[in-house]
Amino acid sequence: MTDLQQTIEAAWTDRSLLQKPETQQAIREVLALLDDGKIRVAQPVDEGAEGAKNGWLTNEWVKMAIVLYFPIQQMETIEVGPFEYHDKIPLKKGFAEKGVRVVPQALARYGSYIEKGAILMPSYVNIGAWVGSGTMVDTWATVGSSAQIGRNVHLAGGVGIGGVLEPPQATPTIIEDECFIGSRCIVVEGVHVAREAVLGANVVLTQSTHIIDVTGSEPVVQKGYVPPRSIVIPGTYTRQFPAGEYQVACALIIGQRKESTDKKVSLNDALREYSVAV
Repeated sequence: MTDLQQTIEAAWTDRSLLQKPETQQAIREVLALLDDGKIRVAQPVDEGAEGAKNGWLTNEWVKMAIVLYFPIQQMETIEVGPFEYHDKIPLKKGFAEKGVRVVPQALARYGSYIEKGAILMPSYVNIGAWVGSGTMVDTWATVGSSAQIGRNVHLAGGVGIGGVLEPPQATPTIIEDECFIGSRCIVVEGVHVAREAVLGANVVLTQSTHIIDVTGSEPVVQKGYVPPRSIVIPGTYTRQFPAGEYQVACALIIGQRKESTDKKVSLNDALREYSVAV
């Protein structure tokens, strides 16, 4: 791994090295390791680990390898039954032996990793993404480049999880284990949704979105991070502009999902109690 990392980092600094066969081989080896789930763009680590943010460490050199993979690839025609594609990146294969259920019209790009037991409804998973066991990527949901989706997550219909490839040091979008992301939610720009959180339908989270906890006597505002077990709905707040006061979209934390060994019961109770649209 050290040799691979050094080769990738050297090519990132000096793109002329992409012409060398050994550099191209190193890049392709990293992509094969990503495709097999043997390395990840980012992974959970112990709190306080050097370079970690909110318990996750981003492997910058792996993201570099993904970006460098594009210029060394040639465009080619990809035929899947009656369908034809023209692209640089092959489609992922071997789902039966991997134990992944893939419904027709679901697509996953080579270099993504789908763990055994995951389900892909007609959806799209991009290069560098990681999708955990027991997770459902529902109809027309998209998982962007390098996004990290935990185990037993439900990405409901039309959810958009954004990809973050550049800059390499930027944290990818992360959805941790046991989360429920409601219909038409958008989570982009490396926003981190911590374990067991519930996002109601149409919540939009970017790095600039105000995530406001309204459960206490005073609002608490944060950006880019949804705490564990939070129940979140769309909201607005008043902002002053030169032309007057207007309502700006935000996300409201309105409660906490109770800790429970039966996560499904806990989720259903939370949705009923707070009347969250999903």
